[in-house]
Amino acid sequence: MATEPEEPEPVPPPDEADTAPLREEARTGDQAGQPDDIQKDLAEAQDAWRRALADLDNLRKRHARELEGVREAERARTAAEWLPVLDHLELALTHARADPTSIVQGVEAVRDQAVDVLARLGYPRQEESGVPFDPNRHEVVRVVDDPDTEPGTVVEVLRPGYGDDGRQLRPMAVAVSRRRE
Repeated sequence: MATEPEEPEPVPPPDEADTAPLREEARTGDQAGQPDDIQKDLAEAQDAWRRALADLDNLRKRHARELEGVREAERARTAAEWLPVLDHLELALTHARADPTSIVQGVEAVRDQAVDVLARLGYPRQEESGVPFDPNRHEVVRVVDDPDTEPGTVVEVLRPGYGDDGRQLRPMAVAVSRRRE
């Protein structure tokens, strides 16, 4: 048979006579009876802590300003890379009005220039077919029956991708050969 745990005896409140010396010591001199050198160390530690907090806050604000500056510079650099593409597009449109048959050549030249800009920004064009399907680089848009290829092979690139394995702007949209059953 289990026994119930015993309740602890209540502790009586301290008598006035027991706490009087403690109150007197707290009133006469040091806070809570601490020596002067401990109070001095505490004040120095609190001052150092406040300075460290202020330094951290200043560092955080400076970093935010610098980061915004870097972002703005990178936006300007990227926009500057695209300005020649825009200039050539306008030039192609001007020539198209004078000679409509030249529009295809102009648009192809502008496209090639845009592809080059993306490559310089670190996102080269990817459009190879006949390679094994890789879910990190390819997006399956269509599955086809192709008896001449191995199952799971990229048969056709429907939309090129941009970027490398580590940095991908967009995966290739591809048609993949079906697994035979």
